[in-house]
Amino acid sequence: MSLLSRPTRRYDYVADGAAIYDESFATIRREATFDHLPADAERVAVRMVHGTGQTDLTDDLVIHPRLVSAARAALNNGAPIITDAHMVASGVTRARLPRDNEVLCALRDPGVPELAKDMGTTRSAAALSLLTDRLDGAVVAIGNAPTALFHLLEMLLDGAPRPAAIVGVPVGFIGAAESKQALEEVDLDIPFLTVRGRRGGSAMAASALNALPQERE
Repeated sequence: MSLLSRPTRRYDYVADGAAIYDESFATIRREATFDHLPADAERVAVRMVHGTGQTDLTDDLVIHPRLVSAARAALNNGAPIITDAHMVASGVTRARLPRDNEVLCALRDPGVPELAKDMGTTRSAAALSLLTDRLDGAVVAIGNAPTALFHLLEMLLDGAPRPAAIVGVPVGFIGAAESKQALEEVDLDIPFLTVRGRRGGSAMAASALNALPQERE
């Protein structure tokens, strides 16, 4: 059996993984602005820029002053992460979690389609209701469905258990900007992170989650 060999090199590019990593983060810090964010949230913002390739993302970032401390404390205490999409859950680097924390998404529960029909909402939104008993002290990350973020806020306003922190970055053209504006304006006193406008997505939510558990970049 012959050993695999790399193809003939025809392009001039950096191929050292560590060098790529270091220069990527240096580039982000040169090109993005972090002055308007809480000091302890810079690494979270850097991770989110790294995950999207958009250095202007920080212009639209809104991060509550207690977001990082509240989320980190919750995770260190063993709190679960609750998400609206399996893509968010899959993007969480388990090795960065301090207590082998559960990452929960109920979207594939067989009862979700009927529940969504009964509630007159999307499956992503209805699935959150199945995790109501796990909300207390959890870190909730909404990275896909604006309806899920609206639904979460309505649950909380109706008296559902309160999570420790909310990462609300759903993506899209219908309801995304509005749901994130609602998160920013709602009177719940729950630390949150959001991105104004249409931008968002599962990769963005996972990037934030991967930065929250620890100081190490």
